[in-house]
Amino acid sequence: MRRAPLILGGGPAGAAAAITLARAGVRPLVIERTRETGDALCGGFLSWRTLAAVERLGVDPEALGAAVVRHVRLFAAGRVVEAPLPAPARGVSRHRLDSLLLARAAEDGAAVERGLAARAVEDGCVRTADGAVLACDALFLASGKHDVRGAARPAPEGDPALGLRTRRADSLALARLVGDAVELHLFRGGYAGVVRQEDGSTNICLALRRSRLTAAGTPARLLDTLAMEAPALGERLGGAADGAIEAVANVPYGWRARSSAAGLFRLGDQAAVIPSLAGEGMGIALASGKSAAAAWRDGGANAAESWQARFARRAGRPVAVAGAVRAVAEHPLLAAPLLAPLARAGMLEMLARWTRIGEE
Repeated sequence: MRRAPLILGGGPAGAAAAITLARAGVRPLVIERTRETGDALCGGFLSWRTLAAVERLGVDPEALGAAVVRHVRLFAAGRVVEAPLPAPARGVSRHRLDSLLLARAAEDGAAVERGLAARAVEDGCVRTADGAVLACDALFLASGKHDVRGAARPAPEGDPALGLRTRRADSLALARLVGDAVELHLFRGGYAGVVRQEDGSTNICLALRRSRLTAAGTPARLLDTLAMEAPALGERLGGAADGAIEAVANVPYGWRARSSAAGLFRLGDQAAVIPSLAGEGMGIALASGKSAAAAWRDGGANAAESWQARFARRAGRPVAVAGAVRAVAEHPLLAAPLLAPLARAGMLEMLARWTRIGEE
């Protein structure tokens, strides 16, 4: 009899794998480093395709809250364009999304152990912070952007990307400014995504080159600099901050795991890191968890290598398209003249479709 898989990480990718395995009559063990569900830096936007995936996993989209997103709005060098999304999306905090998905996994029969951090993957086992060694035939690595020793992704070279997140409390001014849109504000060396979430707060996530933070000195000074460079973004940043500025370094945008070892299924950001402007990180996380669990169900641990290669091909187009858009977005003076023609040609809607991960 095959031993049930070990799932490292209780975010969307790990929860999707756990739900799929539990529905197949397997009782996987999910280990999650946090004792309470936090609010991860990445995420905040769920596309129409991702909402359908959430529903198929047994979570009612209405439980995600009422922050419906119907438009995309782009700002670059003083110009702004707006276009409808192909279908309604939602702004959802990771706290809400992760809580619902992990609760669904536990209700379906998965075992969940919290407050247990993994320190290394060694010889097919996971060594935890308390010194325990967990043996497994199959490991689903769903640790998000946090690498684990022994299974780390290659470090990005040159001037790598970093992510920052700040949040603004609910206000009539922000409700009027942002409305039912997901916004993308372009500035030199990066961009900021802005969306209102289910509790009324406005989530502001930035992806930018590390050199910009180095030049500014501190995240707070960097935000002040960007507020002057991009006045519309400055209006969104001007409200009362709800919590500290959070950061994650060395984000390997564009990376895909094209191969893997026997028994190791890499999920979510450990499988493919799509530039965040596409808003498809959660879609890739859910798709990878569900697909990898089905591969293990049908082929066991030996299915990991072929599945990883297939998933890398599946993620290839959305990651490549998002990477090309990101390359232009980091140069707002170049991007600004393109916005209106692209909007008139319906290309913004097409780009939104092309950056969704396809069905298996």
